[in-house]
Amino acid sequence: MSTYHSSYGSPQKRRRTKFQRRLIIIFLLTLISVAAFLAMSVNRMFFKSNVWVADGGVAEVLIPTGSNFEDAKEILFEKGLIVRRGDFEKVSDWMKYTDFVKPGRYLIENELNNYTLIRLLRSGAQKPVNVTFNNIRDIYQLAGRVSAQIEADSSDIVKLLTDKEYLSFLGYNTQTIPAMFIPNTYEFYWTTNAEGFVSRMFQEKDKFWNDERELKAKALNLTTNDVATLASIIDKETNKNSEKATIAGVYLNRLKMGWRLQADPTLVFAAGDFEIRRVLDIHKTIESPYNTYLYSGLPPGPICIPSISAIDAVLNYEKHAYYFFCAKDDLSGYHAFASSYAQHEVNAWKYRRALDRLNIKN
Repeated sequence: MSTYHSSYGSPQKRRRTKFQRRLIIIFLLTLISVAAFLAMSVNRMFFKSNVWVADGGVAEVLIPTGSNFEDAKEILFEKGLIVRRGDFEKVSDWMKYTDFVKPGRYLIENELNNYTLIRLLRSGAQKPVNVTFNNIRDIYQLAGRVSAQIEADSSDIVKLLTDKEYLSFLGYNTQTIPAMFIPNTYEFYWTTNAEGFVSRMFQEKDKFWNDERELKAKALNLTTNDVATLASIIDKETNKNSEKATIAGVYLNRLKMGWRLQADPTLVFAAGDFEIRRVLDIHKTIESPYNTYLYSGLPPGPICIPSISAIDAVLNYEKHAYYFFCAKDDLSGYHAFASSYAQHEVNAWKYRRALDRLNIKN
């Protein structure tokens, strides 16, 4: 009988091997569990909803030009849009949003996950905004109205529109520049600056003054600035679109006859008091090139930014024999027209009496 004995097959050795295998299995299971937990955590951070909008809809987020990640993060946090802020910060770091902040106007939908949100913010795919302006008195009011809708600062817009060299480059001066703006609704990126806004308006002016409108202005022996100037007076005479072409016809009749326009709105503009409700004889003595009671022809520029309806009313004026008009005594906002001064005096007397009854002195 052999006396050789192998330790490999001993019970002690087998127990040790079995124990090692068990340790390896436990280690691998632990590793798999940790990996699964980490994967689930990363998946949650990236793909679980992390945006909450109060009404369950869409929130507007404005990220100004020059913002860094801290600025952008604070804007989102202050609006209360981010549910798990730590997750957002981690994913932003992993996706390098911390280095690629893009300014703009973003529409953030409810229940977005971090991955989708950060991709949107990183892309710079901002949503445009509709910029609307109408019934504008001057460039200062225009600047205020526009700067409330885009990023451009109102003072920067005013600075451009009072810069004589810049205006000359555009073909305008400080008196005619209101003629360049066509009141309407335009699509802009929120990040548009002052120069971008003015440049776009110059382009829109060229689109508006197409060949048809240009030819109609020439037929009246008027420049486009002249048309805008007369239109601005009409806008201040009435807000009734149905009357604008008739009033345009009155003023064009006066111009053809070489008469002074004698337009009350130009006196209000010359006085610089836009609260005046009743033009008096003393206003007719104001020394100003805008005083159409003292000076013939059109004033040197528009007295407001004219509406499209008023511009087209001039270009398509009503042909008639009226030379006079005044507000109706029923204070409806409509006007009484007259071919003779005698009839006009009767109409004017009725209107003055109506004002007196209401004790409107100025």
